Amino acid sequence: QVQLVESGGGLVQAGGSLRLSCVASGTIFSFNAMGWYRQAPGEQRELVATIASAGNTKYADSVKGRFTISRDNAKKTVYLQMNSLKPEDTAVYYCAQGRYSEYVGPDPYWGQGTQVTVSS
Repeated sequence: QVQLVESGGGLVQAGGSLRLSCVASGTIFSFNAMGWYRQAPGEQRELVATIASAGNTKYADSVKGRFTISRDNAKKTVYLQMNSLKPEDTAVYYCAQGRYSEYVGPDPYWGQGTQVTVSS
């Protein structure tokens, strides 16, 4: 079955950077869109960024210009480079693998999440 394992979260000061990684197994990977989502306490899970199998990317307005999603199909890994972090970026970040090539869709596979905490 598909397994997604995130890493790279932690505590960082405002203005700092982190890079999240998500390694996939049990999947071809290159055929699937991938995404990063986040959920803050008391909030719904929200889209952060997605990347299609062809490499097209989309971002939430709140992270445009600060975050970059990328993928390495040979390593079955998707990354989220997060720069200029703000306290409002604090959340659990989840990796998702879509069932489609161009978009993640409503019923993706999920990782277990990694905590990102940005102090002011």
